Amino acid sequence: MSGERGGVRLTAWVRGEVQGVGFRWWTRARALELGLVGSASNLRDGRVEVIAEGDRSTCEKLLELLGSDAAPGRVTGVTEQWGVARGSNVGFVER
Repeated sequence: MSGERGGVRLTAWVRGEVQGVGFRWWTRARALELGLVGSASNLRDGRVEVIAEGDRSTCEKLLELLGSDAAPGRVTGVTEQWGVARGSNVGFVER
């Protein structure tokens, strides 16, 4: 299933000045442009958790964008974890 549409699940934790700067909204817009499903959520420790499901190459594009200068705020690092898509997401939501 990996490599097929809907085959992978990317979980990324974005560090830096990423809360209160439109980061979740921006992430949602990029994910929808790429055709991904998932969510972007603020965490209590100041990070944003991004969960995206789709094909691997498209999730990798989103991952690149999350750490780019185009992202709102100031990203100091991104930690990623890959797995098999669960298929439980519809659309892309901010939480």
